[in-house]
Amino acid sequence: MSDPLDIRASKHLRSELGKKLIDVTQADVRVLHGCAYIRGVVKPIVGGPTDLKVALNQACSGLRQKGTIKEYVLDCVYRGQ
Repeated sequence: MSDPLDIRASKHLRSELGKKLIDVTQADVRVLHGCAYIRGVVKPIVGGPTDLKVALNQACSGLRQKGTIKEYVLDCVYRGQ
């Protein structure tokens, strides 16, 4: 059974990535035991960031500072527009 805090953190992470205009529809995004995992293909939504690595790290670091997640693992393939 999934931890309700992890489910809430996963939804918050997806929301933050959407706000940053990062498309994660081809990626597995989840939080397990407070650690965020993003695996798969990540690309910008039209008008989104030009440097995906920086934008993704900023989004995850922001959630880490808020205490939503403890750590994050990015195992992504970055695609351009």
